[in-house]
Amino acid sequence: MTLFTELGLIEPLTRALTDEGYTTPTPIQAAAIPTLLEGRDILGIAQTGTGKTAAFALPILNRLATVRQRPLPRSARALILTPTRELAVQIGEGFATYGRHVKFKRAVIFGGVGQGPQVNATAGGTDVLVATPGRLIDLMDQGLLKLDSVEVFVLDEADRMLDMGFIHAVRKIAARLPKERQTLLFSATMPDAVAELAAGMLRHPQRIEVTPVSSTVERIEQRVLFVSRDNKRNLLVDLMKDRKVTRAIVFTRTKHGANRVAEQLEKSGVPADAIHGNKSQNARQKALNAFKAGELKALVATDIAARGIDIDGVTHVINFELPNEPESYVHRIGRTARAGADGIALSFCEAEEVAYLRQIEKTIRQTVPVEDNHAWHCSSTHRLHTSNARAPKPPQRGGLGRPQAAPAGKPAHGKPSRPGAPAAQKHAGPQAKAHGGHARRG
Repeated sequence: MTLFTELGLIEPLTRALTDEGYTTPTPIQAAAIPTLLEGRDILGIAQTGTGKTAAFALPILNRLATVRQRPLPRSARALILTPTRELAVQIGEGFATYGRHVKFKRAVIFGGVGQGPQVNATAGGTDVLVATPGRLIDLMDQGLLKLDSVEVFVLDEADRMLDMGFIHAVRKIAARLPKERQTLLFSATMPDAVAELAAGMLRHPQRIEVTPVSSTVERIEQRVLFVSRDNKRNLLVDLMKDRKVTRAIVFTRTKHGANRVAEQLEKSGVPADAIHGNKSQNARQKALNAFKAGELKALVATDIAARGIDIDGVTHVINFELPNEPESYVHRIGRTARAGADGIALSFCEAEEVAYLRQIEKTIRQTVPVEDNHAWHCSSTHRLHTSNARAPKPPQRGGLGRPQAAPAGKPAHGKPSRPGAPAAQKHAGPQAKAHGGHARRG
C-alpha cells in the first residue's frame, strides 16, 4: 500500500497531511502526484470525490516551496480555473489546508460580488490564483491581472465548463498563458469537445483515468421510488422526517423548483434552504455554511449550483426530479459516500421520467433497485418501467410543473413506511480522518 510519505513530497506537506489524519493517497493522488512532480502534463478523468484537488494542489505547493521566487505584481505563478464559485472557494480552502506549513500567497476570485477586495488581493501578485472564467476575464480586460508568468495551469471540471458555455472564455484565457508551462486538465467525462480542447492545450500528457464515466461509487446504496408527480412533495417530507436522514442534498432540475421544494420542507418543519445560480454569492455561501454546520437538514440544489460541493457526512442524496442527462445522475449521487463513508441515493420517478431512468440504468450498466414499501408508491409507473411499453416523452418543462387537478389520495394502509437505511458511518473531520483516510477534496 502506497503512503503519502512515499510520493516524493517535501516534509512540510506530509506534515500537513499528518495533521489532517491522511496517510494513504487515493488512486488518482497516487498516480498523479509523482507524474506532476516530474513536471509532466496530465489529462485526468476523475469525478468529484476522488481526491483530485489534493492530487494537483500538493505538487503545486511542492513546486512553489522548492523553486522560490516572488510573484510579479498582478500575476500568478499557478492558475486554477474552475466553473463555479463554490468549487473555487473549496479549492482555495484545500490549498490553505495542505499548505499550512508552506509560505505562499493565494487568492480566490469569482463573480457575483464586488471586485474591489479581489483586486486588492491580487495587486501584489499571488502564488496560487483560483478563479472562475467570467471574473478572471473581467480583471484581465481591465488590465488588473496578467497571465504571462503562469507556470502551472489547472483546468478543473472541463466538461462542466463546456456545459455552462465557458468554452470561448477558456480558449481566451489559454491564449494569454505562456507556451512554456505545465498544464493539468481534469474532467469527469471525455466528450469530443473536451478531447479537442485537451489536444490543443496539453503536451504529451500522461492520461490518468480512475473512474469510468458509467460507474458509480460502490458504497452508495441506490434505490428508485415510483411516485406520481403530485405526491413527490409528500414523499419527500416523509423521508426527511426519518431520523436516519441526517444530512441530505435534494436535486431539482430548475432554480424555481429548488425554491419551491425548500419552502415546502420549511413549512413541514424540516430545516432547509435552496442553492442555485439566481442567489447571491453571500446567500449561497450562507446556505452552504449552515448545511455544513448541521443547521440545515436539507440543501435543495440544481445541478450546476451543486457541482463541486464537497461536504462530508451527507447521508442521502435525493433526486426529487431525475436529470435528463445520465452523467448528471452519476455526479449527483457522488455527493454522498465521500471520504470513506457509506451513503444512500434515492430517486423519485414519475411516469414522464421513466425514459430518463432507463437512460440512467443503461449508462451505469445496472438496474436501480426499486423501493416500493412507502405510502406513495405508484404501481402504474412501476409497471411502465418493467414493461417493454414505450415510456411517455420526458417532460420539456424542466421543472416541477403544475399539480394535476385530482391528486391521488394517500393509500389506506396507514402511516407511511419510510425507506431508510443505515446512516453514513461517522467519520472525523473534513476528509476522512479516521482509519488512515484519504484526502478527498474536489
